[in-house]
Amino acid sequence: MATSVVPAGRSARRAAAEDEKLVFETTEGIEPVASFDEMGLKEDVLRGIYNYGFEKPSAIQQRALMPIIKGRDVIAQAQSGTGKTSMIALTACQLVDTANREVQALILSPTRELAEQTEKVITAIGENINIQVHACIGGKSVGEDIRKLEFGVHVVSGTPGRVCDMIKRRSLRTRAIRVLVLDESDEMLSRGFKDQIYDVYRYLPPELQVVLISATLPNEILEITSKFMTDPVKILVKRDELTLEGIKQFFVAVEKEEWKFETLTDLYDTLTITQAVIFCNTKRKVDWLTAKMVEFNFTVSAMHGDMPQRERDAIMSNFRLGETRVLITTDVWARGLDVQQVSLVINYDLPNNRELYIHRIGRSGRFGRKGVAINFVKSDDIRILRDIEQYYSTQIDEMPMNIGDLI
Repeated sequence: MATSVVPAGRSARRAAAEDEKLVFETTEGIEPVASFDEMGLKEDVLRGIYNYGFEKPSAIQQRALMPIIKGRDVIAQAQSGTGKTSMIALTACQLVDTANREVQALILSPTRELAEQTEKVITAIGENINIQVHACIGGKSVGEDIRKLEFGVHVVSGTPGRVCDMIKRRSLRTRAIRVLVLDESDEMLSRGFKDQIYDVYRYLPPELQVVLISATLPNEILEITSKFMTDPVKILVKRDELTLEGIKQFFVAVEKEEWKFETLTDLYDTLTITQAVIFCNTKRKVDWLTAKMVEFNFTVSAMHGDMPQRERDAIMSNFRLGETRVLITTDVWARGLDVQQVSLVINYDLPNNRELYIHRIGRSGRFGRKGVAINFVKSDDIRILRDIEQYYSTQIDEMPMNIGDLI
């Protein structure tokens, strides 16, 4: 069985309890279903979800799973840490016919790591139905992709570029695909992926079911969805409910850019009490900060999109295992990646847009744990910080001296 990336039992219960507090706006007539037993799932899929450690569906799962299983197009807004990936996995396991060795579910994610994580969770939940899943991502061998796809798989979890390439090579045959899931769809549609998504969509059967899942759904994204969704069920979280409960948010005022480094080194002992993620806005800044920390004898690891896939995999693996405690990264890591021990996030640079803020700080405090987010703020960043506060109806206070006690 694939390694579980979500802790079992108590943590899953806590997730359900935590996101029960959210206020949902749901299409009329869609009632929450409070237990997996009432969803009419295949016996082996039900066993898989219980073996995986879930006892009760989270709030988003209670509302979105039934419409998806019944074949409706669905737009589901759900925060990080509320069971999105396992919802996608459960959907795939329920909808595919494993007797038919063709691709029936296609899941697209904005990052390779997220696509691989989805593959792992599907394999784990579907172990009793012998589901064949393949992560079709850039940076891995094209030949291996072709071999796997020719052999036959039921589900492809991939990134848009590589999936598009495999479809055009006719290695990924699309005639049996029944459901397309766009994970982190705001990222996928609002950035450079839009053309690739449309390209993939052109090759898919006309009676396709489409599911969009994301933590943030700005209006322009909802407008785009009208082009390729039919009367979708909408399950949206009211915006002022979006900030994760249990995450304390602080800022440190720094007059100059170069003072950020001194502030970070002062905080280093606090970082290593737990595991911490430090976000920079550019790959160049990640490389610079990593080199400078190493020069001053601080142990850190770094990851960004220009690194070879094998190196990214190794860094992620070491961080998951707790072998490295401080990870410096770009927003490639901000969405959907699940490392349980992270309870501190530092925004060395404030994110370029408001949506990214919630994805970044969502790395900490997952499954109802407490977490802390610290923002380094220059004087010209104050306006951005206040904008984030207002947008999410939240409060970001000046960092207290006893920050170590809060983590």
